[in-house]
Amino acid sequence: MHKALRCVVMSAVLIGTVGATGATTHAAGHEGATSAGAATAASTDIKDRLLAIPGMSFVEEKPYQGYRFFVLEYEQPVDHRKPSKGTFKQRITLLHKSTDRPTVFFTSGYNVNTSPRRSEPTQIVDGNQLSMEYRFFTPSRPNPADWTKLDIWQAASDQHRLYRALKPIYGKNWLATGGSKGGMTATYYRRFFPQDMDGTVAYVAPNDVVNQEDSAYDRFFRTVGTKECRDKLNAVQREALVRRDEMVARYQKWADDEGQTFKVIGSVDKAYENAVLDMVWAFWQYSLEKDCADIPAPTASTDELYAFVDAISGFSSSTDQGLETYTPYYYQAGTELGAPTVAYPHLKGLLRYPGYFGPRVYVPRDIPMKFKPAAMRDVDRWVRNRGEQLMFVNGQNDPWSAEPFRLGKGAEDSYVYSAPGANHGANVASLKAGEKEKATATILKWAGVAPAAVISGDQPAKPLAKHDAKLDKREIQRMPGLRP
Repeated sequence: MHKALRCVVMSAVLIGTVGATGATTHAAGHEGATSAGAATAASTDIKDRLLAIPGMSFVEEKPYQGYRFFVLEYEQPVDHRKPSKGTFKQRITLLHKSTDRPTVFFTSGYNVNTSPRRSEPTQIVDGNQLSMEYRFFTPSRPNPADWTKLDIWQAASDQHRLYRALKPIYGKNWLATGGSKGGMTATYYRRFFPQDMDGTVAYVAPNDVVNQEDSAYDRFFRTVGTKECRDKLNAVQREALVRRDEMVARYQKWADDEGQTFKVIGSVDKAYENAVLDMVWAFWQYSLEKDCADIPAPTASTDELYAFVDAISGFSSSTDQGLETYTPYYYQAGTELGAPTVAYPHLKGLLRYPGYFGPRVYVPRDIPMKFKPAAMRDVDRWVRNRGEQLMFVNGQNDPWSAEPFRLGKGAEDSYVYSAPGANHGANVASLKAGEKEKATATILKWAGVAPAAVISGDQPAKPLAKHDAKLDKREIQRMPGLRP
């Protein structure tokens, strides 16, 4: 059994204390942030208004036609329950269009992109975009790092506090969004602070409610794509293990040449088996059915097989250096998020480390980890029974969409869509006709900017902002290793 996870980017004063239910008790002086926003309202320069927020500091500005783009840092408490116990600087970016437009709160769940980019909801509503780096992804990491403060509630509290700081400036409707781990993040934020956002659009967000029950993933891999493609992938995966010795020797030589090491995962042989096991998952996460034509035959040369496994799985992802950036994700997978387990019956007799790979393997052993099974069950219950203005967009051929969020009878004005044939890059634009227009209209409605003709049904909904090839760069970016 293999844990297929590696596929799934501030104020020293006036800090609020937040309870687990999302209720907020204001620390003395918190109203100062609101007063600062009001006091600078007369300023015509958005930079001045932003920097008047207590705890906000300027890094750089990168102007973009029609916008102003800021890279900033905001001081956050390490522990929102005990704000006096220290702070850290969280990196954020702001794509500013106008204070009279809606604002989209975006997070990838990883590092923040410091170049101007516009998420799909931001283009649809023609609004501003606030993007936040997830806590503990460097440089947004407390020093020293108390890993017990990396959980979904603390991260949601980061978003809540940042939203409260900027809401006096950006007073129109707000939407939360993100893809993959970012879609999970947007959902968790809504669970703990349901009144902050006017809508949430979560893309390809997995929902591993019961960590030990992962049969949905086995069913997915038995039916995804065509039988011919599945058989070709399985044959290459098996052959890569048959030729293990020669392939591992090449892997070790590459690592020696590049100064890469394998202390965390255990050995180059373990790292190789891990990469081979990840291959089928990674193929469907990032590829489309048309790419099945590029799968080599099992009789291909060792050079060709090695290159294919590396291109799909990324041998660099299993090294110490490749794992380090994503330690916060693996920590969360092993403490709250869960990680899917996949069976490989076609590899019987070829695995040297069955059952070895999982979140604990990818995190340095000096970082303690303890799994909390109630965390995902709580979120799932809330989404089903109390969720409002939630939209989940999944990809039909995306492994991470095999265990999606589902809506119950208590959910209101909420929707689940699946983009036909889509991978981990599924979005509203890839939905089938009718659903695409309906989802777009819903997003416009939540943002408070739906044209009258769209509301009346006389005109199909479409994005309010024109497409910008650079700003709206949407192709799915292959990450080293399998992560949501």
